Amino acid sequence: MAKFASPQPAPSAEPVPELNIGLQKLFYLIVKAREFDAKVEPSDLDEGSNPSDDGMRAVLEDHADDPTLAELKDAIDGLDDDEVVDVIALVWLGRGDFSADEWAEAQALARERHTGRSAEYLIGIPNLGDCLEEGAAQLGYSCEEFEIGRL
Repeated sequence: MAKFASPQPAPSAEPVPELNIGLQKLFYLIVKAREFDAKVEPSDLDEGSNPSDDGMRAVLEDHADDPTLAELKDAIDGLDDDEVVDVIALVWLGRGDFSADEWAEAQALARERHTGRSAEYLIGIPNLGDCLEEGAAQLGYSCEEFEIGRL
């Protein structure tokens, strides 16, 4: 069983906010988002190409039937509303729209804007994995130990 790094707030800092999403789910989303973020536009549409000849580049190409996209979308769709709100707020924190001190405001706005299309919104964010990880780090959570042996 993986060990998760405990939040380490800075001395004299506010208490670390408790997340509605479990750390294992959050870190799984980060890993899946990074896998998806690594995808590129297809470069060779010649279906007759041999994978060994093209260096297995097709694995990194973004195709409509990509299982990486399906896994990420399923993971997001499997979250309850409170978990999705936290994910959206963490992304906003990670990309600099809010600071850690504004966590409650970020959650409130995310709750207001959360719709049934939140998975599509999140998947459309460039560098989703990095934004999530940075947002979590600003709140004092680290996925470093979770990544060991998984990446």
